[in-house]
Order: sequence, then structure tokens, then C-alpha cells
Amino acid sequence: MTTGDVILVAAVVLCAFGFAALAVALMRVGDALRQLRGEVGEMRSQILPLIDELRRSTHEASGAVADARRDLERFDRVLGSAEAISEAVETSGRAARRVFATPVIKAVGTVTGVRRTVSRLRGADRVEIVRTGTEDGRR
Repeated sequence: MTTGDVILVAAVVLCAFGFAALAVALMRVGDALRQLRGEVGEMRSQILPLIDELRRSTHEASGAVADARRDLERFDRVLGSAEAISEAVETSGRAARRVFATPVIKAVGTVTGVRRTVSRLRGADRVEIVRTGTEDGRR
């Protein structure tokens, strides 16, 4: 055997070990891929119902948001109406005050004046009664 033959045999043995190591590594990768496919299938079977439930709850939530939006718009219209009514009442109150304030003040003043006059007239009759001692002024 020559040196070239020994090197050739060593190279063939090393290639055989390398090929065997590569075959073992590929078998392990194949096993890992099979396990990964099983896990992915199991995960898919668990995730799909969750995704369906998420879609349903999203649909329900969008319905609730739409209802809330309609209620908010209705409330906004009611609030606008209440503001308009409040403004109208305030304006009419001011107008009524302007219209009725002067006549009421005058009427109150007139009633007060009449009351004072009546009480003075009654007071004069009493003074006359006290002086004469009788109501008709005779003694």
C-alpha cells in the first residue's frame, strides 16, 4: 500500500463518518419537524375556536358601539332641545319681567298709598271719637 492508498482509505472512512453524522442529524431534524407539525396542528385546533369567538365578540362589540352611538346622538338632540327650551324660558321670563314690572310696581304703590290714606282717615275718626266721647260727635 502506498501513501496515496492510505490517504484515500482515510478520506473514505472520514467521508463515511461524515455521511453517518449527517444522516443522524437529518433524522433528528425530521423527528423535530414531525413534532412541530403535530404541535402546530394542535395549536391550530385550539386557536380556531378562539378566533371564531373573538370574531363574534368583536361583532357584538361593534353592535354595542353602534347602539351607544345612536343613544349618544339621541341624548345630544335631547340636550339641544333642553338648551333651546331653557333659553326660550329665560327670554320669556325677561320679557315678562319687563312687561309686568312697571305696572306691578305702580299697583303696589297705589295699594300702599290707599292703605295709608285709609288708615289715616280711620285714625282721624278715632281722634274725633276720643275728643267728643261719642261716635257721632255729640256729648
